[in-house]
Amino acid sequence: MAKLLGLGDNVIDCNYTRRVRYPGGNCVNFAVFGKQIGNETAYVGKIANDQWGRMLLKVLQEEGIDCSKCIIEDGETGICGIHLQDGDRVIVDENDAGLVKANPLVITEDLLNYIKKFDLVHSSCYSYIEEELIKIKNAGIPVLYDFSDEWTDDKLQSICKNINIAFFSGKDLDEECLKDYLVKCVDSYGCYLAITTIGGRGAIVYNGRKFYRKLPYNFAGGVIDTTGAGDSWITGFISSYIDNMKKMEILKKNSPDNFLSQSDVEDFEDHVIEQSMCLGNLLARRNCLVEGSFGKGSPF
Repeated sequence: MAKLLGLGDNVIDCNYTRRVRYPGGNCVNFAVFGKQIGNETAYVGKIANDQWGRMLLKVLQEEGIDCSKCIIEDGETGICGIHLQDGDRVIVDENDAGLVKANPLVITEDLLNYIKKFDLVHSSCYSYIEEELIKIKNAGIPVLYDFSDEWTDDKLQSICKNINIAFFSGKDLDEECLKDYLVKCVDSYGCYLAITTIGGRGAIVYNGRKFYRKLPYNFAGGVIDTTGAGDSWITGFISSYIDNMKKMEILKKNSPDNFLSQSDVEDFEDHVIEQSMCLGNLLARRNCLVEGSFGKGSPF
């Protein structure tokens, strides 16, 4: 089991095709998906004191997510308008991300002390706290950052120095081009892991030694809704990766110096990454058969 924290954004996904509003946001989804597969998770962010913010908070609490450090403020909950076309999403930001962007979260000393109990922190480009993340990295807690498809080479270079693990959508780029960006994130920009998902083409992971490639599970098996698919994949992957690598570090710490050779360590990580990609696939496949990111919709 890993201790995972979603730090930053929350939104209401307003699905006009179904006329249902769903709770969501990268960091909210991460916390919920992590809890669903047996991890200890929490969500920290600014939640607007409006109808939809109260709905978000209620749903998170019903899902068993620790929200004790959330900040409730006056303002608007971010609204994403979603139209479905053959199960895929066309998304429109209806109020410029609401409170989360208008008054972004600041990581205080008290909040940082709380964050230190987690094995990993997940944040995203829609959380608007890029400059705050270095505080977490410097405290020794790994930071995973979701660039979504809002990335350029300049953004990767600027933000990767504040984080440990880069995750981004591969858009429509070819795999060799994407591999070049993955290599830059790790070999030049300061991350130790870089990951891209490329829809029906699967996912690619780079760890500084090699690339790992995996196709999605049962892609021909039909899709109800792809909302949250990337969030579910990265949650499955990173929870498995962090948990297993943590176990190896515990054993290494309590063993003689000659406990493992470097090739043993690399072999273990290879298998952890491959297995973690499988769990990412499982969670993403299940997610594509659920309305919204994780259900809990409210008709309108």
